[in-house]
Amino acid sequence: MSYFVVGGTYKDTTFKVIEEGTKQEKFGPFKTYEEAKQHWDKISWENVDNCYTRFIILPHK
Repeated sequence: MSYFVVGGTYKDTTFKVIEEGTKQEKFGPFKTYEEAKQHWDKISWENVDNCYTRFIILPHK
């Protein structure tokens, strides 16, 4: 199994619609959850001051 980190900047905090003028970002695949978590940590801290930015880790078979 591999993992992807997916997310971006959304229109509001429901995190359903990507902000106009931006696109959803996708990083990976990562071989382990731990590798994906390290990348998630990095990009999450880079965006910590923006409450409209969210990234999640998704498994991929």
